[in-house]
Amino acid sequence: MTSLVTARPLTAPYVEGELPGPLSAELLARQELRESSARTYPRHLPIALEEGSGSFVRDVDGNVFIDFLAGAGVLSLGHNHPEVVASVTRQLGLLAHGLDFPTPVKDAFTEAQLSMLRPGLRDKMKIHFCGPTGANAVEAAIKLCKTATGRGDVVSFQGGFHGSTHAAMALSGLVSAKRNVANTMPGVHFFPYNRAEYLEQALTDSLGGIPLPAAVLLELVQGEGGVVPARPEFVRRVRDLTRDLGIPLVVDEVQTGCGRTGTWFAFEQYGVEPDVVVASKALSGIGMPVAVILYDAALDTWEAGAHIGTFRGNQLAFAAGVEAIRVIRRDDVLGNVRRRGEQIADRLAPLTGRPWVREVRGRGLMWGIELADPVTGRPATEAASAVQAHALRHGLIVELGGRDDCVVRILPPLNVTAEVVDTACSILVDAVTARTPRAPACP
Repeated sequence: MTSLVTARPLTAPYVEGELPGPLSAELLARQELRESSARTYPRHLPIALEEGSGSFVRDVDGNVFIDFLAGAGVLSLGHNHPEVVASVTRQLGLLAHGLDFPTPVKDAFTEAQLSMLRPGLRDKMKIHFCGPTGANAVEAAIKLCKTATGRGDVVSFQGGFHGSTHAAMALSGLVSAKRNVANTMPGVHFFPYNRAEYLEQALTDSLGGIPLPAAVLLELVQGEGGVVPARPEFVRRVRDLTRDLGIPLVVDEVQTGCGRTGTWFAFEQYGVEPDVVVASKALSGIGMPVAVILYDAALDTWEAGAHIGTFRGNQLAFAAGVEAIRVIRRDDVLGNVRRRGEQIADRLAPLTGRPWVREVRGRGLMWGIELADPVTGRPATEAASAVQAHALRHGLIVELGGRDDCVVRILPPLNVTAEVVDTACSILVDAVTARTPRAPACP
């Protein structure tokens, strides 16, 4: 396949002609013919990617886009960060796969990850290497807590998403994903997010109706649920309750972890210490698959082989992760996340006055614009889809999430520049302005 146009530099958005372009359309048609119908992103973002650099990608037709999906958050340092790529290349010549044998690069990765925790916490935490996905790490965390406590039930929260494997799906509030799957994992109890009093009443009332659970599973910012941050008082109350009752608190930081919200883990902003931390997406900085759980050593009652997986020894991801943390520290990437987050808040603020914009919300570099009919209050799914399509046509990739996909979401690389953020926000504001009515619809 040969590109139809001269390749433009990956430094600014550029879109020519209709989307998809002819070469993208060809690959999309072949994908439709041969791949599973479970595929998602190309259905709403009809492009075929060829190359990426930093915050930009080029499709096979030569169009250049600002990528504010960033691999669903895995590309914390953007596409193909040269120093991280070099570290992976070096490791590739040494050892690529090592099961769970100790290796120098795995030891360095472990040290780097623990070093990102505050001293009092890191001294009591152990690390477990899971299969290479966040969902597998969620499953490992729940299995760990069930083993350590001898109990079987789990509390999760409405609006949460923890993966699409069988147990992780059962722990997620996304009903549509479970609609056609019978007999998901039993013993899961859902409670309202940001309302701790209902959980407290159920767990402390002798007639509350549920047994003492093995774990409480919580996202500090619900990502797929529409970028909904947890209220500080809610998180602290849940932590106090679980500690008083001897219930392990598991925080799912698959999307919020590794700097996404402006601290290495989002829980740091709430003044709490969880018993288990689930991390995956951005651990390598450039999308090399790896997943871990960090947990209180008191929970380490597993026997050998209790949670295994052939690809838990990805030496390339370990090398990338070590280098990513070095770059993050050297370049003050977490500081950049906070500064760019403030910039986004300022640039998107004018949208809050529009009738169809229910809320603009976010933390760090994790933002959502929720659209709803101002008369009925119903999620404005079609408007959100139109905003996404408009943004793509003007060179910006964004994602949808939340209830009925009514939230336009952005997950920029953590090292994105102020200039790129400014350009992207201009496109996004224009898209929302162009694709939402100026006044409420007629009843």
